[in-house]
Amino acid sequence: MLKIFKITAILEGISYLVLFANMLFIKPTNLELYKTLLYPIGMSHGVLFIAYVLLAVLLKRSQKWSIPVFGFILLASLLPFATFYIEQKYLKNA
Repeated sequence: MLKIFKITAILEGISYLVLFANMLFIKPTNLELYKTLLYPIGMSHGVLFIAYVLLAVLLKRSQKWSIPVFGFILLASLLPFATFYIEQKYLKNA
């Protein structure tokens, strides 16, 4: 399950960055393309976000994460690039 969490962390981080790219770079230049891409990108990011949080909750006990580490892992899902850091620091052994 740790390997699945590692993959989910990477994909969640990528989807977050793609969602930002859609908002920052495509929206000002092509509003129609932005609206077309918003739903599939947003939906995939939402599913990956929920999967990331659920997997973190399920892995907390088996990985023996302390409360501060667990909180940091959950906080990482809200910050751009943070899931990549979590993947390198806490999930390297998967």
